[in-house]
Amino acid sequence: MRLPRQTVQRLGFALLALAAAAVVVPILLIIAYILYQGASAINLEFLTGYPREGMRAGGILPAIVGTLLLTLGTGIVAVPVGVGAAIYLAEYARDTALTRAIRLAIINLAGIPSVVYGLFGLGLFVLFLHFGTSILAGSLTLAIMTLPVIISTSEEALRSVPLAFRTVSASLGGTRWQTIRRVVLPQALPGILTGVILGLERAAGETAPILFTVAAFFLPRLPRSLFDQTMALPYHLFVISTQVPGMPVRIQYGTALVLLIFVLSMNLTATLIRSYYRRRRQW
Repeated sequence: MRLPRQTVQRLGFALLALAAAAVVVPILLIIAYILYQGASAINLEFLTGYPREGMRAGGILPAIVGTLLLTLGTGIVAVPVGVGAAIYLAEYARDTALTRAIRLAIINLAGIPSVVYGLFGLGLFVLFLHFGTSILAGSLTLAIMTLPVIISTSEEALRSVPLAFRTVSASLGGTRWQTIRRVVLPQALPGILTGVILGLERAAGETAPILFTVAAFFLPRLPRSLFDQTMALPYHLFVISTQVPGMPVRIQYGTALVLLIFVLSMNLTATLIRSYYRRRRQW
C-alpha cells in the first residue's frame, strides 16, 4: 500500500527537521554551557590585563591582540592571492588537463590536517627563510592553509554569475578585465566574502600551525614587530586547559567564550555584508 503524496511529503519534512535539530541543538547547548561557565570571568581586567601568577590570574590581552594580528596578517596575504587565483581559474584559464589537475590539488589541499601545515611552516618559514618563531611565519603558514578554501569558494562564486552579464559588457565595448572588475566581481562578492570569512575563521581557531611557528607559552607583553612571538587564544586555551595545574575553570571557559565571540562576530559581520550585497545583486 502506497502512502499518499502529502503524507510522504510531511514525513520527509519531519525527518529533515529532526536532522537539523540533531545538528543545531547540540551546538546551542555547547554555546550555552560555555556562556554559563565563562561569563563570570569576563570583566575589564580579564580583557585588558596581562596574565600573571603562572596565567592563573590577570587577563588575556596578549592572546587577544596576537589572535587579531595573526588573523589580519593571514587576510592580507591570503585574500589577494586567493581571489586572484580564483579569477584566473574562472575567467582566464582554459579547460585543460593542467587546470583540472590544479583544481584537484586545491581540493586535496583543503583536506590536509592543520598539523601538516604547521610542520611545513616550521621547515620553510622558521628554519629555511630564518623568520624564526614570529608573527610573520605564523601568518604566512595560516595563509597557505586558508588559500584552498578561499580559492574554491571564490571560483564557484565567480562561475555562478550568469554568462549574459559578460556578453552584454563585451557588446558594449568593455575589455575582459573591465568586465571582471566592474560586472563580475560585484555580483560574485557575497560568495567571495563567504569563502574569505570561512578561511579566516579557520585560521583564527587553529592551534597546530601556530604551535610550530609563532605561539608563545607565556608572554605577558604585546608584540613589537612582525618578527616577535605572541600569545594566541587557541594555543592559550590549550595551554591553560592541559599544561597548567590548578587553573580555575572559569578562566578556561572565559577564554573559550572570548574566542567563540571573536569567531561569531566575524561570522555576523560577514553575514551582514553578504546580505547587503545580495540585496543589490541584479539576478
